[in-house]
Amino acid sequence: MSDLNPTRSLRCILSRRDGPEHLSELAPLACVADAGATKGLPQLMVNSGRRFQTLEGFGGAFTEAAAVTWQALPRQGAAELLQGYFDTETGHGYTLCRVHMNSCDFALGNYAHAEVPGDVALEHFNIDRDRQALLPMIKAAQRLAASPIKLLVSPWSPPAWMKSNGQMNQGGRLLPEYAAAWARCYVRFIEAYEAEGVPVWGVSVQNEPDATQRWDSCIYSAEEERDFVRDHLGPALAGAGLSRIKIVVWDHNRDQMVGRASVVYSDPQAAQYVWGCGFHWYGEDHFDHVQLVHDAWPDKALLFTEGCQEGGPHTGEWELAERYARNIINDLNRWTVGWIDWNLLLDESGGPNHVGNLCSAPVLADRAEGRLLHQSSFHALGHFARFIRPGAQRLLCAATRQDLETTAFANPDGSIAIVALNRTDAPIHFALRLDDAFGVAELPARSMATYIAAV
Repeated sequence: MSDLNPTRSLRCILSRRDGPEHLSELAPLACVADAGATKGLPQLMVNSGRRFQTLEGFGGAFTEAAAVTWQALPRQGAAELLQGYFDTETGHGYTLCRVHMNSCDFALGNYAHAEVPGDVALEHFNIDRDRQALLPMIKAAQRLAASPIKLLVSPWSPPAWMKSNGQMNQGGRLLPEYAAAWARCYVRFIEAYEAEGVPVWGVSVQNEPDATQRWDSCIYSAEEERDFVRDHLGPALAGAGLSRIKIVVWDHNRDQMVGRASVVYSDPQAAQYVWGCGFHWYGEDHFDHVQLVHDAWPDKALLFTEGCQEGGPHTGEWELAERYARNIINDLNRWTVGWIDWNLLLDESGGPNHVGNLCSAPVLADRAEGRLLHQSSFHALGHFARFIRPGAQRLLCAATRQDLETTAFANPDGSIAIVALNRTDAPIHFALRLDDAFGVAELPARSMATYIAAV
């Protein structure tokens, strides 16, 4: 148990559906020494002596769509966007982000860094396209970040000439004769980015390898992904002196992550190269599958690599906040070490997207007005990213009422952050117990709060 003073107070940061406040600080929650004052109330208990996984961080994705939208903002708006995400004093303090290698649906069109058919030596490989928008945005974010941004690189498709269907869209498969060349593309991309002063933290093998999409996509069976990692990608990175690069497999929905991990991790030669399993939130929830993968392979990491609200911008909807908070809480409570949102920025239509797959983002840009529209999802992410910092450890945390959804972390500086979500239409009056300290709190209907116990 900690030496928390039972009479100290907890800061409370609140966001709610009804009312203008988002990430608003309330009067401190006073703790009481007498547990009898909380009798009969639902309990939210935190035991700081029982600790679990260590957090890598939170963040979002740099996409070409986000970058060109950011470049088109007025100077003040462009600065405001990056401060909101990457500044540690006034913003979310993001440290863990994602970028696409070659094009994705949130690019302005199909492109590859190795466009010349048959160029297995990669003599024409280049990242000129990324220098137009993506790299300027990433570098500007780096200048604001208090620590280096951990960047996960994910391909949506190999170049068209390397694929069975001869195009980057509509699925298809990597042709076996180009597997070695495709693995070298990861190496060349990492080296090119790092030559630009943008370090790479990890790579995923393939974005959504079980989805044939009308946009950039490529199919791998579990066995094909295992073999590509074992025979090509892992050795290529090691041979280039890039063994520090973390390899993430699956990078798709929770529904199949147990089976995918089972195939890859059951091969020791493949598993030796793999840092962990990435997953998305589309489809059914299957939070239990996240726990199952951890329980079966506790030495491998779990990373949420993409989630967004599909089907347009959903401007002003509170339900986005609840979807984000619910997913983050459930993933973190099942050993997930990092959580990466999708596009950092889109325009007011939910684009641009070269196939019309419009989606929401935590921040939208009103192009006519030249201003930013912060969505409820932005504030929900802030409840976690601003107060649970890289290196934090998850604490034992439980509530006696199911409607009180919660997680808790101890930060490297000794502070403790407890996030609670109420998705019901009635307020929840509850007792909060942090070790030997007790307090009484009320979480309004359709709201979330972060309670912070300072050092």
